[in-house]
Amino acid sequence: MRATLAAAVLAINMAPALAADPAPVPYPTGYRDWHHVKSMVINQGHPLYQSFGGMHHIYANKQAMEGYKKGKFPDGSVIVFDLLDAKSADNAVTEGERKVVGVMHKDAKKYKDTGGWGYEGFAKDSTTERAVGKNAATACHQCHTQQKDKDFVFSALRK
Repeated sequence: MRATLAAAVLAINMAPALAADPAPVPYPTGYRDWHHVKSMVINQGHPLYQSFGGMHHIYANKQAMEGYKKGKFPDGSVIVFDLLDAKSADNAVTEGERKVVGVMHKDAKKYKDTGGWGYEGFAKDSTTERAVGKNAATACHQCHTQQKDKDFVFSALRK
């Protein structure tokens, strides 16, 4: 009886902490078949090189494409940045190994503390190894707040 009561008290006391954890962002299966928004290379010398140096390919699902066109992203929008090493040789830059698959997933209820966006980074070619997890507010959203007027999104459609 005491063990059951202790377990119940522990569960009640832990509930607020568990409720505060953001829902995990799912891996964006099939994202390379989505709309390709743009590509870019962050070279040495750029302030974000240490964290994001390499070749970026940005992909958007159908809902995110609506957001790019309207300036406000609806729930269900998913934006992916596929970050790879950038290899320079023979006056050409080519893709190297994948570093991370970065994901922004819009759900105003699940991610209300981070502007409606859930953030995650999946390490290298893994669909399960999470690089961000519970640190989304400081690891991702803190930087994205400078884009609040663009619904927290840095990228834009190319004309």
